[in-house]
Amino acid sequence: MGADPVPTIQAQVRRQQRLDALCAATLRALSARRELHACGPHWYAGDTALPSFAPHLHPQSVQLVKPVPLAFVAAPLDPDVAGRLPQRLAAWPQSLDTASLPDAATVTSFRGAADGIALRLRFSDAQLHRHLRPERAMARRVFDVLEQYRAESLVPAQWPGVRSNMSARFAAWSHAFVAARLHESAQGLLLLTVAHISRARVTAEPVDEALQDMLEATRFGVAPHIGHALAALRRCRHDQALYAQHALAIAQVVADLADSALQAAGKADKVSPDDKEEDAWLQIWVDFEAGEESGFASALQARDAAQGQAHSYRVFSTRYDREVRATELVRPAQLQELRSHLDLSVRTSGVSAARLARRLQAVLASPQIDGWESAQDSGYVDGRRLAQLVAKPDEHRVFRLPQRAPRADVALSLLLDCSGSMKQHMDKLAPMVDLLTRALDMAGVTTELLGYTTNTWNGGRLLRDWRRAGKPAQPGRLNELCHMVFKDSAQSWRRSKPGMAALLKADIFRECVDGEALRWAAERLRAQDAQRRILVVFSDGSPMDGATVLANDTHYLDRDLQHRARQLEREALIELCAVGLGLDLSAYFARSTVLDLENQTLTRALGDVLALLARARQQ
Repeated sequence: MGADPVPTIQAQVRRQQRLDALCAATLRALSARRELHACGPHWYAGDTALPSFAPHLHPQSVQLVKPVPLAFVAAPLDPDVAGRLPQRLAAWPQSLDTASLPDAATVTSFRGAADGIALRLRFSDAQLHRHLRPERAMARRVFDVLEQYRAESLVPAQWPGVRSNMSARFAAWSHAFVAARLHESAQGLLLLTVAHISRARVTAEPVDEALQDMLEATRFGVAPHIGHALAALRRCRHDQALYAQHALAIAQVVADLADSALQAAGKADKVSPDDKEEDAWLQIWVDFEAGEESGFASALQARDAAQGQAHSYRVFSTRYDREVRATELVRPAQLQELRSHLDLSVRTSGVSAARLARRLQAVLASPQIDGWESAQDSGYVDGRRLAQLVAKPDEHRVFRLPQRAPRADVALSLLLDCSGSMKQHMDKLAPMVDLLTRALDMAGVTTELLGYTTNTWNGGRLLRDWRRAGKPAQPGRLNELCHMVFKDSAQSWRRSKPGMAALLKADIFRECVDGEALRWAAERLRAQDAQRRILVVFSDGSPMDGATVLANDTHYLDRDLQHRARQLEREALIELCAVGLGLDLSAYFARSTVLDLENQTLTRALGDVLALLARARQQ
């Protein structure tokens, strides 16, 4: 049976998610901070966005850059040098879209950004840096970048890959800077020159040969002003306070040169750090402001955060949404065939449902009063035995104690992402979910098995309605939801067996809107009468609906999922957990684990899920 092709935009997002997960794992390992993760274009420490620290550590920013026209020239280029620039730069990439780069180059570039941020968190005292930062905007930026170079220079010798990744990231940023033609302005050339000669001095790495001719004239003009401080940077790199003194001197000189150039061009009264032109510069030379947990927050991130706060999730229409039982999506004959195939997979897995039920009982059950033990020497007075005190004055066993037995007063829902990319996991995931559901049923846990997808690819009727309405801006969600019930709480596992077999039907997997599915599953779970309520989400990535993304923005659905997950976690009425299939979901869920079903046995995968449930109870 041929599988429906996953739309290109969804495949690209999935690849980016895996790249983000790889970078996040590296970031956590190198910085020794487990709360770090990636979400969309930003890094986070818990719920707090991290700054980019320096422009070359912000790979996504190069896609937004446009040339900034500035007429002044701080240091004129030699005509012979200028004549050779077009040939020297002809081979450089002219597109800033990282999707056009080879996969290896893209991975190395993003890894370099993650490595640089990790070294900054590890080797730089954010509080000290914040205390020493200058007030002037341009000086502040240069000072921040010089501190980043100091952190990068401290990479241990046993981490050659980290050093290589960071060099590749810096080179990619330089190419993007030139491809955006920002070096054609005097301020751009000044900043690029200072960035390169400073980094070369601090890290002891040579300047890119392709840039040497272009930077030479400006370097020659700047060197007399910053040469002494520049020479001292590498000697002092192990002492942040001493290093900062020389970095401050360089930062002030660069700011003065920029101001002098503006005055010479007669534009001092037109350009200021708060001008629109300055705001455009922030897209390539990231500014930082005090106040974040790690020390600073970039202006770009502050702008994005403001947009995120103003954003409210919308739905263009719910007229085509539906909730359906999974058995209604498959012909009875095909359902029976799929059930036979699923039973065979379960039998060959070698997992005992009874043994799994006992392990689940141990994880989920809590002691409950199950009757009383009479004739005890201590405890609660048993009124039924008080007459013995008269008949037998020496009888002291007139007390009773509560008899406790483990009982799982738990309602647990399994919510499955049924997007197109999940089809590749279903041969392994369906037997696992079937065994888990059966064992939970045997352990006395009220269980639901739910799934979510869309009725069609790329919007369907809802997208057509939006087009007929004149394509209003920011329409919100633009696809038809399909929420599926494979097993409801009122049914036993045995009666639900046919419905769970529908997981193997390939054409029910389309696109996914995770945030609304999370709310739907949570509402069903709240209706259950249980002491504990647990919701476990199985997914291989972030939400993706091509129509919604194209009509709104790339991270529109991601923000909604993150918001709804955080809301459930704050309410604490439902214990929310997530199981990532080949992808870390910690960007969305506080409690999560990752399964590698291609290389893990079913027994090991179920053990990881049990460990996740145990961790949820402890927290």
